[in-house]
Amino acid sequence: MKKIGVIICSRYQNCGGGKCLKALRERAGGFSIYPPEEEVELVGYSTCGGCPGGNVEYVPEEMIKNGADTIHLATGLVVGYPPCPYIREFKEFLESKYKVKVVVGTHPIPMKYFSEHEKLPYWDKMDIRKIAPELFKENVAQMKSYD
Repeated sequence: MKKIGVIICSRYQNCGGGKCLKALRERAGGFSIYPPEEEVELVGYSTCGGCPGGNVEYVPEEMIKNGADTIHLATGLVVGYPPCPYIREFKEFLESKYKVKVVVGTHPIPMKYFSEHEKLPYWDKMDIRKIAPELFKENVAQMKSYD
């Protein structure tokens, strides 16, 4: 069984997690790395703590105590405006300090966000396609279903 934790952007601290949980059930977006037959359990869900991500230093420890072997940095860090400038640093820090796999992305990028962000240069500047490749594999219909 795969046990995961999710860290969301603090801007969305009131998010109920519906898109992430839907994607987990569907094995879509960042969760597409898990085969449908593999059991996956969510063992932690928290915000980053606000810029510059104070919770990122401490929250993973609790997730790991609950069995997390993978931590997902939520799609909101990629599609919020502006995208989180610390995504790469969060990933590198968590992998280094906690020796845990870190995946950038949870649910597919909603088409309404994708259409706007594609017009702007920062995804290219931040190498988002390289650090979150699963988020760019979905088809238009799937992305629209997350609008």
